[in-house]
Amino acid sequence: MKDLPLLHKIKSYFGVGHIYLDTSKKMAFFAVNSTQDLIKVIIPHFDKYPLLTQKRADFELFKLVLELISKKEHLTIKGLAKVISIRASMNLGLSNVLKIAFPDTIPVDRPKVEVPYLY
Repeated sequence: MKDLPLLHKIKSYFGVGHIYLDTSKKMAFFAVNSTQDLIKVIIPHFDKYPLLTQKRADFELFKLVLELISKKEHLTIKGLAKVISIRASMNLGLSNVLKIAFPDTIPVDRPKVEVPYLY
């Protein structure tokens, strides 16, 4: 867990979130679980300092989900279906459990991200 000091710096920088330790796997991670902290602190940071990789598409989709949650749309069947459709386009897509639970899900289009040539 040599990266623990770095995680403390990240937590201190943002002023939100928690550091979790998993001693059985010899790992630690930083997480922000508060919707309000994500909306008021984390999202503005990454809007100001955008990711320079395709991971930015996942970030933009994540922002859409947070918007639905902040409007409490995820509490309706229609809103939950939107969240699942967005989730289907993020990272590795839907887990097998979600694919079974929501078999008719159509993933939303992933945002196009121009990755600058950095070399």
